[in-house]
Amino acid sequence: MTDIHSGNSAPNFSLNGIDGKSYSLSSLLQKGLVVAAFFKISCPVCQFTAPFLERLFRRYSRDGVSFVGISQDDAKASAKFAAQFGVTFPIAIDGKDYPASNAYRLTMVPTVFLIDTDGTVKVSSMGFAKQDLESIAAELAGRQKVAAAPLFSPDERIPAQKPG
Repeated sequence: MTDIHSGNSAPNFSLNGIDGKSYSLSSLLQKGLVVAAFFKISCPVCQFTAPFLERLFRRYSRDGVSFVGISQDDAKASAKFAAQFGVTFPIAIDGKDYPASNAYRLTMVPTVFLIDTDGTVKVSSMGFAKQDLESIAAELAGRQKVAAAPLFSPDERIPAQKPG
């Protein structure tokens, strides 16, 4: 769980990515909306959620939207996770003592936040929540003034929720 919900201010973070770049919320917000997804590689629900986050990234990662996965594991294991689950969006490492996860007061993963340019959380989603991911997609599409593409295809048997 987290007590950072829609309408709250998102705590800043500054983390190093598996690509050698630095990722901070404040610098990402200068470019636009931010989708920040906290995860742990051994978490089955994180593994289930990752491909749907990748779909969001592929559809809506343009000017004005940044994605960052925030891993609670080391860089090598996180890179392996990314390759295994087809994740191409940037992944930052939460590091020793989990400074970002603690700032967000997380007790479960995956937890996904859609953060507006002023630092306000628009969507706070814990575990896998189909409706929350669709809300993120709708918000991103609306901001980019494009039609929202379905995130889930009709032939997929996707549960409404999976707790993390």
